[in-house]
Amino acid sequence: MKVEVRVYPREGVLDPQGKAIKAALERLGHRSVKDVRAGKVFFLEVEGADAASVEREARKMAEELLANTVIEGYELKVLS
Repeated sequence: MKVEVRVYPREGVLDPQGKAIKAALERLGHRSVKDVRAGKVFFLEVEGADAASVEREARKMAEELLANTVIEGYELKVLS
């Protein structure tokens, strides 16, 4: 099954990469951008027959390695 994991900085946590992207967009003339939060997207192919067990396993992976849950949140979606 395919799983998508989106990792992003938690609200209130500084995001220097997002700030740098926002500044670059402004220099390019895109002044309507109010804020940028930079994150990561992981696409996993996970063995398993039922979506519930695949989701549990993927959540464990996200919490153990893919996201630093102290400063990052994540969203997980089983695609197929």
